[in-house]
Order: sequence, then C-alpha cells, then structure tokens
Amino acid sequence: MKTTRMDGASPTATRRAWHALESAEALERLESSENGLASDEAARRLEEHGANRLAPPAGKSPLLRFLSHFHNMLIYLLLVAAVVTALLGHWVDTGVIMGVVFINSFIGFMQEGKAERALDAIRNLLSLKAMLLRDGRKAPVPAEEIVPGDIVLLQSGDKVPADLRLIKAKNLRIDESILTGESVAASKHTDCAPEPAALGDQRSMAFSGTLVTYGQATGVVTATGEHTEIGRISAMLSDVEPLATPLIQKMSAFGRVLAVVIIGVAAVTFSIGVFVHSFPAGSTFLAAVSLAVAAIPEGLPAIMTITLSIGVQRMAGRHAIIRHLPAVDTLGAVTTICSDKTGTLTRNEMTARSVHLPDQRFAAEGVGYAPRGQLHLDGEAVGSPAEHPALLALLETGLLCNDASLREDQGQWHIDGDPTEGALLVLAQKAGLDPEALSEAHPRLDSIPFESEHRYMATLNGDGAGGTRICVKGAPERILDMCTAQGWGEDECALDRAYWEQVLDGEAQLGQRLLAVAYRTSEPDRSTLDMAVVEGGLTLLGVVGIIDPPRDEAIRAIAECQSAGIRVKMITGDHAATARAIGQELSIGDGKHALTGRDLDKMGDDELRKAVEETDIFARVDPEHKLRLVRAVQANGHVVAMTGDGVNDAPALKSADVGVAMGRRGTEVSKEASDMVLTDDNFASIAHAVEEGRTVYDNLRKAILFVLPASGGEALTIIAAVLLGWEEMPITPVQILWVNMVCSITLGIALAFEPPEKDVMRRPPRHPKANLLSSHFLWRISFVSALLCAGTFGVFLWALDKGADIEVARTAAVNTLVFFEVFYLFGVRHIHSSVLNFEGIFGNRVVLAAALTIVVAQLLYTYVPLSHTLFGTASLNPAFWAVILAVAAVVFVVVEMEKVILARIRFAKIS
Repeated sequence: MKTTRMDGASPTATRRAWHALESAEALERLESSENGLASDEAARRLEEHGANRLAPPAGKSPLLRFLSHFHNMLIYLLLVAAVVTALLGHWVDTGVIMGVVFINSFIGFMQEGKAERALDAIRNLLSLKAMLLRDGRKAPVPAEEIVPGDIVLLQSGDKVPADLRLIKAKNLRIDESILTGESVAASKHTDCAPEPAALGDQRSMAFSGTLVTYGQATGVVTATGEHTEIGRISAMLSDVEPLATPLIQKMSAFGRVLAVVIIGVAAVTFSIGVFVHSFPAGSTFLAAVSLAVAAIPEGLPAIMTITLSIGVQRMAGRHAIIRHLPAVDTLGAVTTICSDKTGTLTRNEMTARSVHLPDQRFAAEGVGYAPRGQLHLDGEAVGSPAEHPALLALLETGLLCNDASLREDQGQWHIDGDPTEGALLVLAQKAGLDPEALSEAHPRLDSIPFESEHRYMATLNGDGAGGTRICVKGAPERILDMCTAQGWGEDECALDRAYWEQVLDGEAQLGQRLLAVAYRTSEPDRSTLDMAVVEGGLTLLGVVGIIDPPRDEAIRAIAECQSAGIRVKMITGDHAATARAIGQELSIGDGKHALTGRDLDKMGDDELRKAVEETDIFARVDPEHKLRLVRAVQANGHVVAMTGDGVNDAPALKSADVGVAMGRRGTEVSKEASDMVLTDDNFASIAHAVEEGRTVYDNLRKAILFVLPASGGEALTIIAAVLLGWEEMPITPVQILWVNMVCSITLGIALAFEPPEKDVMRRPPRHPKANLLSSHFLWRISFVSALLCAGTFGVFLWALDKGADIEVARTAAVNTLVFFEVFYLFGVRHIHSSVLNFEGIFGNRVVLAAALTIVVAQLLYTYVPLSHTLFGTASLNPAFWAVILAVAAVVFVVVEMEKVILARIRFAKIS
C-alpha cells in the first residue's frame, strides 16, 4: 500500500489521525472507494494485515502455573520440614506438612489466570458477521475477514465490527459506554474533528465492539484486530503485570528472614552441642532438626488462607465478591480509591433537575427513572402544573415530542428509548401528566426525527380543538436560532437571546445537559411536516437541565472513606463541567478544578505524579489515561483501588492494587480484569469491603502474634536444653508437630472469626511500607516466647525432679506448652486493650469452642494408648495438671499487665 500506515501500525496514529481527515481523504489514503474493495484485493490485504481478531496471549502451562506457587520462602521451609520428618521416618507428619503445602498452592492456582480470561472476554465483544460492499455489491462477510479499506454498512442493532471512519451517517447514535463510560449514546456524523480530540469527541469514528442504537451509516475500515481501539486495550491488559499484595510482599520478606534465622540458630546449636558439650554428632543433629521443626510455624500458611477465606465469605454477605484471595488483605491497606463516574458513583439514569422558563426556574425532586418527586418554585412545592400554564405547556410539549416509554419491572423503573427523552417523560409524570391521555388528546400527525445534522426533533400534533401544533426539542443553541419569541399565552414576548445564553452558561457550569423546548401553532389543515416549516418563527418555552445524578449511598460511602483516611478520586470519560458538578455533590475535590485527558497528554510522568496529589477529578480521559493515573498514584506510595464497569476501565482495573468491577452493569471484560466484583453496583459496598479488609488484616496480625510465640517458645526450649547440656530433649520432633499442626492451627483459626474492632473505620490506613512485625510485636513475641520456654522447660525439670520418667516429663511439658497457648489465645484477642470484660472473654464463641476442643484433644493425647505409641506420651496424675494449669495461666496475667503498663506509657507521652 502507498499509505502512511495509518491502518493501525501505530495506535497513536490511529486515534489521532483518522477522525481529523475528511472522509474522501481517508478513502484515498486507504486506496478504497465508496463501492468497496475488489475480492482479490481484500484477500491480499487479509494476508498482509491478518484476521480481524485478537490473538490469544501466550500463557504458562497449567503445570508451570501450579509449580510457580511453590516459589515462596515459607513454602520452602515447609518442604524442608517435610524432608526432615521423612528422614526421621515420621511419614504421617510428612504427609500432613505436604498436605498444607499443596492446599495453599492449589488455592493460588485456582485464583490465577484472570488476565487470560479478561482477554477472552474482550475477544468475545467482537462482531461475528458484518454487511460489506465488496465488488460494488452488498455481501455478509465474517467479521474476521474484514480488512482496512473495506466499506461497512451499519444499522440499528449492529455491533461495529472494526474501527471505521464514517463516510455517510443518518440519525446515527452509537453506545460507546464500554470505551468512554458516557451514559448517553453518542451522536455520530461525518464531519472531521480536531486531531487532539478525545475518544468521546471523535464523532466521525465508529469503534469496534460498540453498539449501534439508532440510525444507519456507511464507514471505511481504518483498523482491524489488534490495531483497533479495543485491541489497544487488549494489548494494555497483556502488558500489565499483576502486583504483589502488601501481605504477600511482607510474608515473603518475613519468610526469608525467618529462614536465615532458623538455619543460623540450628547451626549454632549443633556447634555448641558437638564442640562445647561433646555430644554425639547424630543425636545433636536430631536436636538441631527438632529446633528447625519447632521454629517453623507450619500452621501459619493454613491460618492465613483460612482467615482470608472467612473474609471472602463475610464480604460476599455484603455484596462484594472476591476473585483474588490476597485482595482481601489489600483492601485493608487502601489509601486511594480511583472511581469511574457513570454507573458507579452515579445511577446511569438521566434525570431532569431544573426547568428554566423566561422568568422562573423550577427544581425537580427525585433521582433516576422512578416517577416520584415534586417540582419546586422558590423552595415551595408546586401543587399542580395547571397553576403555572407556561410550565404545563413546556411539559406537554416535551411529552408530545418524545419517542421514549417508561415501564416498571419488579419494582425497578426502566426507559425504552433515548435516556434524555426518558428524563423528559419522567419529569412530566412527576407533574401528574398522563402520556397516553395526552397522546390521545393531541395525536401525532407527522414528525422529523432527531439527526445530528440538524440537532432537533419535531412533531406535528393536533391541538384538540381542530388545529395543529408543532412541538420541537433539541440543542439549545440550535433551537435559539429557530425562535423569534419566548413565553406562553399572554406572557409571550420577543426572544431575549442574551438572557438565554446567560442561563445556558450558568446551567452548563452545573454540569447539566441542556435541552430546549419550543412550539408554534400551524395551519389547521396541515398534515405533514418539513424543515422549512419548522426552522423559523418558533416560540421558546424554556430549557430543561438534565444530569446523571449521584447515588445517595455513594455520598455517604465517600464520607465514610474520607473519615477512614482514604482519598477518593473520580476518573471519567465525561465532560469536565459534568465531572466537577458531580464531584461537588459527592464532596470529591473542590468542585472547581479538574484535569482533562488533553491536559494529561502534556504532562510527563513526574509532573503527573505531582498533579495526582493536588487534583481529585479527571475528565474526558481515555483508557491509557486511566492506566497512567493509577500508576502515578501508586508511584506516590499509595495503595490504589480502581472501580469501573467498562472495557475502557479494564487495564486500570488490572493494574490497580485492587480492581473493583460492577456486577450488574459491568462488562465481562471489567469483571475478569478485577479482583473484586460488587453484586449491587453500589459504591457503598466498597466502604464495607474496606472495613472487612481492615478486620481481616487485624485478625491476621493477631494470628501471627499468636503463632510465632508458640514456635519461639518451642525453639527456645530446645536451645535451652542444648545449652544446659541435656541430651534428652524436653519435646520430640513429632510432639512439636502435634502442637504446631493440631493445637496451634485450631486455636489460631479461631482468631479469624474476631469481629471488627470499634475504631476500625476511624483510624487512618496502615502505611503500605509498614513492617508486618512492629517493634511492639517483636517485643511481645520475644517475652511471650521466653515465658513459654521458661514454663515448659521448668515443668519438664520439675517432673524429672519428682522422679517421673522421660515420657511423663515430656507429656507434662507438651501439655504446659499447649495450655500456655490456650490462655494466651484469650489475651491476644485484643492486641492493645484488656480482655478482662464480658466481651473480651465471651465475645467470640469460636474461641471458646476452639479452647474446649483443645482441652479434649489434650486429654486424648495424654490418656489414649494409641497416642502413647504414636507420640511417646504417658498418663499424668491430677497433681501434674494442677501445676500445668497454674504455670500456663501466668501468660494471661503477664500479658494483661503488659497492656496496662504500655497504655500508661502511651498516655504519658501524649499528655
């Protein structure tokens, strides 16, 4: 071809050039004509450009995907423990550990692959067949065989099969919400647009995957397959790498540090035993192995997984479906929510808000399509529109010049037809007008449908008295040109254009879409309507302001997020004035400042990073703008949740730390690219999900604060035995595994059911880089580990001193360790505050059930003969139990005393 490769070789060229060319020049550059391509030329171009489809991504095999989930330091430690227990011949223990490893890996494997599914969903958006002109004749052709230069014929109901430069258009409207997010179908025409026009302003283009809702058109294909606008989004999805969540990052770092510490301590212990105490190398090695097994918190991955899963179930009950398990934790760390506007913060239901007459302004109550609410004038409710003849005339005219219909389905109101016309219909019904009765009284005789070329709709109706009336509605600037008068009845006077232009400017600043309504009487015998009759001599009745209103629950949810220290940003494809107006109602930004996609194009990455800290409203943005904005916010150190429902949101949803898709109105693409789906499309559910996410993180920290001292106490007990020169270990490896895999997991899981703490949504988000183990945690883990070691080793020595054999002493030591954990479980339910109250002791029934379960398990462990064989245990007399419980209860008392002391220290620092 002799073209400049404007067929899609460069995505930027595709977007920035074709809409700026005249249709004739586009045909020339594509070496095509209005008669279409010849079949042989189409075949040649198909070979050159490839099929009009999106290629599937190259993905890893299922086996490699599964094995990749073993690449985690904590998993490596568990595998080492499995090998060690296998070498010791403890095959049951080996099986238990490997079961934990495989369960964790299987869960991760099942959650993976969302990128591939997102791309599959995009591919399913493409049309299957299209009507083309080939060899000068109409012919249905498989969409995959379309090539640049083909002439495509479109009509209402068609899915656009490729990116097109329109060369003919009649009454064409296309739903582009999957790309732009705009709630109203875009009117299309053939006039070229400025080269830097945003996607939603490229009125001479039709984009692949969008839907023709009205009219007919002919267009020349400018891009196919991966070079289309939807193909660019697919490419962006392929390029976006999923982020590791804060919890995964911290647990990986924790696992690496823990591995080094365990290996180091085991090596030192082995060296002390061999070189200081001259123990046999074999028994000393087994002691070092016991230490390693004791120090590895085998139950922690299972506790983490179960805690996250319980969080998933809680969120599902609050209309938030989690698709990616670690996202539960990430929600608790969110510092910024970047939200799409249409259908997310707003209802996606156009609503008439104001009616301007020549000397009055009425305000309308209610939101959405439900015909409920009143009209107000100067703050007073309007009883009947008949009291205001000019208002009644405007409402009747807007109702007669209207093709929309309103229906109720299971309590939900829906509009069939254009949403803007639907807003006029609902407004009239709020005032008590009956559309059917009005149509019968004023039958339609003829009409001129809306077309983008003349920007108005007109109908000819009988006036009920033998005459006729022309009813007109349309773009205010166009209607003003057609009017010579304003008002109604006795108040009719010459048109005051300056007044109306001031009204239009004022309402536009409020972000409202404006619709002018006019009329004129006509000859009684007129039965047809033409433009020559309509375009002059009209009387302007007024202007209606229409807007897609914000959700009431979104307003409350945003306030709750802000009180929780979470910043909310609006990122929309709509116009800046509309975004500012909605933002002001939602308390996002200052209602004055907004940046557009054109502004963002002029910014470098550093400048953009600064801009996102100062601005909360971004309008008229394209998909790559959303992706840049999310990344810029992340670059400033924020954890970002991105909400959206369209294909245009998918790359940003996938790039965000938490992608949140709308379940009802959302496209399959946005759902597959997300981590969480809202089943009620309610922004307020995000606030609930954040609360649950913070609760899950709190419970995970409590579980870590519970498990690590138990492992630390076991390890210190082994170390103490070696340092004191004891060849006989107080606890054997198999007994350690019993404590870690049965008792610790059972008790730790109970913490997953902890309810939210009272201040969970009143405190700021945790810092993304905050350490998983704070200095306070390290202190608590250290002193509780030391306490467990002292108590366990002390009871072991006490038993030996009383003449007990080694099996009895070890059984007493194990029970001491386990009951230490039972008492400590109650103390750790509240990290900082005391649990010495009814809620602290009895507030979590699962904790009580877990404690009772462990009591029963330890009795079986101690007295059942099979346990004596498997674990080397022996029965204990009642005197042993009195000592065990008295020693174990010390941890509860000491931890509660520590909370009181630290609370007084914090209070002293504040005061």
